[in-house]
Amino acid sequence: MLDHGAPPHNGGPAAPHSEGTGMRLMRRKPVERLVAEGGRGEGGALRRSLGLWQLTMISIGATLGTGIFVVLGEAVPKAGPAVTLSFVIAGLTALFSALSYAELAGTIPVSGSSYSYAYATMGELIAWVCGWCLMLEYGVSVAAVAVGWGEYLNELLDGTIGVTLPAALSAPPGDGGIFNAPALIVVLLAMAFLLGGARESARANTVMVLVKIGALVLFCAIGVQGFRSGNYENFMPLGMAGVSAAGATLFFSYIGFDAASTAGEEARNAQRDLPRAILLSLAIITALYVLVAAVAVGAKPWRQFTDSEATLAQIMREVTGQSFWGTLLAFCAVVAIASVVLTVLYGQTRILFAMSRDGLVPKVFARVSPRTGTPRANTLIVSLFCGVLAAAVPLGQLADATSIGTLFAFALVNVAVVVLRRSRPDMPRSFRVPLSPLLPALGLGFCLWMMGSLSTVTWVVFGVWMAVGLVFYFLYGYRRSRLAAPAPSEAK
Repeated sequence: MLDHGAPPHNGGPAAPHSEGTGMRLMRRKPVERLVAEGGRGEGGALRRSLGLWQLTMISIGATLGTGIFVVLGEAVPKAGPAVTLSFVIAGLTALFSALSYAELAGTIPVSGSSYSYAYATMGELIAWVCGWCLMLEYGVSVAAVAVGWGEYLNELLDGTIGVTLPAALSAPPGDGGIFNAPALIVVLLAMAFLLGGARESARANTVMVLVKIGALVLFCAIGVQGFRSGNYENFMPLGMAGVSAAGATLFFSYIGFDAASTAGEEARNAQRDLPRAILLSLAIITALYVLVAAVAVGAKPWRQFTDSEATLAQIMREVTGQSFWGTLLAFCAVVAIASVVLTVLYGQTRILFAMSRDGLVPKVFARVSPRTGTPRANTLIVSLFCGVLAAAVPLGQLADATSIGTLFAFALVNVAVVVLRRSRPDMPRSFRVPLSPLLPALGLGFCLWMMGSLSTVTWVVFGVWMAVGLVFYFLYGYRRSRLAAPAPSEAK
């Protein structure tokens, strides 16, 4: 039986140019080839400088803070006090997918994350669709989090010097402003760190992660003083539909754990450390999310939550009756959310790096600076795009668009782990999903269920995004894919 995942050989099938369209769309990139190309780019190579600690901090940095500091105020009105259950459901959905990510990250330790996993298991077209979803997931989430950063910056300025930025310069069109300057600024700051190198960015991120964990622990210690059990009397006022709707929005908060998998080509021991970093970070962030949400709802009646992105700072001020604690939390949130922007932006650039190396997007995204070992042009282009998006689009629309892209990519990962188990059962795996294929099937089912909970508008946006992506693929990637060329040319 022919193994379509095996590398071509002299007596093998005809060269790709003689294949039919269907065969070209289904062509897979061999795992061995993916791994062999690891780190190589145009004009240079990525540097392997990250260990377990840095990878875990990247994963936490890309995740912790987004749902709590930014989206909680929008999720509570959808689910009421049961928002804590929404976090658990979103975390459970993430866990099933995280197990699949952990197995594939240890087996295929490359930068492309689920895009590369799909390329090795389900073929080029599905890989492209997955990569296009990842662009939506990472690129849009950078913009969404940057919007929330601006809200906390205003809280900080108000609490320290008594002024705030005018609405015209701190909110996008549709939210009462003209241009969200703070959102653009934080993206440009993250860009500056990334241009300095992966190790330097990881160090900055570690400091910011420790600050954000300290801030959330502080919030719980103070917020619990205003806890009122009566706020939980009508636990599920909007029913299970509200819980699932909030969970779908809050799933946006869990996209970060897969950021570690985008660092596969810059990890010192990727096969050992990537699975550990993914699972460890998910456990930490889920526990903190649920704890903080429980304290927040206990300290403030759910009907009083507004769509302000600075929810936690407001609760701190209301509980203590003093502006100091709210201002302190706002400062921590400014630092914390900046780390999300930094690490998610990092993930986006590495996914485009992998897609560019495969020929599916322009090769400028795979150019590596010999001096810093980073894809500089890639980082500049992605940062400017995300910065403009953050400055011009309201947060709510960005968060839901990110959720659907994330859920679709995660669904494909759950399928990919089962396909690779069947097609390559003999491959060495540093981690194996327990109870496979049951748990990957549950992960797939949860992803589809939560996608169904998103609004019609979000689905329309997703459909348009997919259509644009397919047009780009057939006009560019289909004909320029490097799998269409003999393997030796890849080594040049």
